[in-house]
Amino acid sequence: MERKLKLIWDFKGPNASKTAQHHEIHLKEYISLEKLSLDITGYLDLTEMHSIAYMVVTDSEMRVVRDTLKPHRGQLYEQ
Repeated sequence: MERKLKLIWDFKGPNASKTAQHHEIHLKEYISLEKLSLDITGYLDLTEMHSIAYMVVTDSEMRVVRDTLKPHRGQLYEQ
């Protein structure tokens, strides 16, 4: 079983939540276009002024996705 990695984009400011929600739409489109093996995305409001959008990829797909989409950070995905 391959490791799963969570790629994260941070958004800050008064429009952070709306921006993260919108970014998730584009992540879903990318997954569909590139036919990635996982379809796990989401957004989360960490505070009123800080939200994230994320997608989960396999270890083998991570480098291509990272180099193309330039996430701000990543971490191991734990369900």
